[in-house]
Amino acid sequence: MQTVWLSGAEWLAVLRIGLGLWWLESWRHKDKKGWFERGTGIAWAADVANKHRWTFVRSGFQQVVAPRPKVMAYVVVYAELALGLGLVSGFLTPVALIGGLLLNLFYLVLMIHDWAEQGQNAMMALISLVALLAMSWQTWSLDAAIGLFL
Repeated sequence: MQTVWLSGAEWLAVLRIGLGLWWLESWRHKDKKGWFERGTGIAWAADVANKHRWTFVRSGFQQVVAPRPKVMAYVVVYAELALGLGLVSGFLTPVALIGGLLLNLFYLVLMIHDWAEQGQNAMMALISLVALLAMSWQTWSLDAAIGLFL
């Protein structure tokens, strides 16, 4: 593979790190007090799910998320932080990429009718897939440094 400036593996690491920074920004800009104390994030998602035209989205939200809004708020917010840190540092990278791909797909399905959100989720899911299949943890990662996932 011929590239400009960096090797192919280094460009994949740039892509992985950029995705990690994207997740960190998603975590950083969240109103954590609103999510944890007032339940704003899960309440907003509940409103979206309750109006969703697909029955499985409504029922799935009611069965999994609605009974435990506080726990789910922590899961969502800290999952974004963990994904960002894992991808930037390259630690447990395949796990972070699969987790991020699944979270973006969940967001994509929940927000299927909000086209403003779809571009971001689709791009993040695509980057996760490329970074996973191209094994982007081979360069500039803790995984490579300690010999994980070779």
